[in-house]
Amino acid sequence: MAGYVVVGAQWGDEGKGKIVDVLSQKADCIVRFQGGNNAGHTVVAGGQKNVLHLLPSGVLNPKAKCIIGPGVVVDPFVLLEEMDTLTSKGVSVDHIYISDRAHLLMPYHVQLDCLQETRDDARKIGTTKRGIGPCYADKYTRIGLRVCDLEDWDVFCEKLSHALEMKNEMITRVYGGDPIDRDELIARMKPVRDRLLPMIVESVTMVNEALDQDQTVIFEGAQAAMLDINYGTYPYVTSSSPTAAGVCTGAGVAPQKLKHIIGVVKAYSTRVGEGPFVTELLDATGELIRERGSEYGATTGRPRRCGWLDMNVVHHAAMINGLTDLVVTKLDILSGLPEVKICTGYEIDGKVYDYIPSSVEKVAKAKPVYEVLPGWEEDISGMTRYEELPENCKTYLRRMEELAGVRISMVSVGPDRVNNIYLHPILED
Repeated sequence: MAGYVVVGAQWGDEGKGKIVDVLSQKADCIVRFQGGNNAGHTVVAGGQKNVLHLLPSGVLNPKAKCIIGPGVVVDPFVLLEEMDTLTSKGVSVDHIYISDRAHLLMPYHVQLDCLQETRDDARKIGTTKRGIGPCYADKYTRIGLRVCDLEDWDVFCEKLSHALEMKNEMITRVYGGDPIDRDELIARMKPVRDRLLPMIVESVTMVNEALDQDQTVIFEGAQAAMLDINYGTYPYVTSSSPTAAGVCTGAGVAPQKLKHIIGVVKAYSTRVGEGPFVTELLDATGELIRERGSEYGATTGRPRRCGWLDMNVVHHAAMINGLTDLVVTKLDILSGLPEVKICTGYEIDGKVYDYIPSSVEKVAKAKPVYEVLPGWEEDISGMTRYEELPENCKTYLRRMEELAGVRISMVSVGPDRVNNIYLHPILED
């Protein structure tokens, strides 16, 4: 069973979209298993840039089934807009399917997210204001709308009316916002439903049958380990589990069917939004990395916080995901720096931690314990073989492998799908 999982090993924005795109060229099926349009996966092919939010990053392969799984929250308006954008570029969308068990993210979720995040007395989380948290909250309080509800229009309208009554009360009484008109929302949803109906499938059986037939199935996560609802820097996290374990609940497959767990690691660290960031660089070096790496959110456009590589974080991700391979991205951005630093531990109140403490207040006090390695001057963006890399660059990669306890199988040295150096094969023949 060729089940491959691609997950982020930091705070997201590691370049998972590119890696899924590269691997999906030989895939039979690509499954997005959690999150929503708070993701921003950039895929560059032939010089053309595509930013995907809901669609699996393997969508550029028209021969592979692209499935939005049960664990995803789907904003139908965003989904159709994204599909229309691809169609305008000549990209086929006929191979896209939506699980009937996925939850629908509605306009009132977006409005509540914005109101909650901007409320004066609220502790700001730094969400994307896309409605992700409120939609997952409805899912777990069992008042959410699912994609399967669209199949019976009368049932959908009844459920929507019930949910909207409660949400409008919260919007108006708690937050002082403007209520959403029921009839107007139903009118907006009618043409959306008509377009979505042919795409709805019972995805759990579809995916498991593909695995049982030894097809190559790639499971794609959004966000990353440090934003996991259970194991990230809570509460500054996302509302789902973007780890390998999330595949089992988010796609409906058993753990033993997942053969390769691929962790994507940026050669330095970045973070968007609030929360502790131990290796953050608030200096010229941090600004240089941001500009060289174009570190601005693909979903929000917000500048990303930049810092040195934090191996406490990567080791944490390797442990909870059971990583079998690492893919290192944006290594070329560090070229020209006189030295590069790797954080190997956190010093908190005189004690050094080689793991991530659960208390966000404790992590916020941490000082990084660094190893300093010599940098490299050479431009590596055109290199295609490991042997070509500067010796100092190889030393950096070897140390990363040692600290993570996971082999590096691929290194990305540029944004296009061809800008890669392979150390070990990832996909089986």
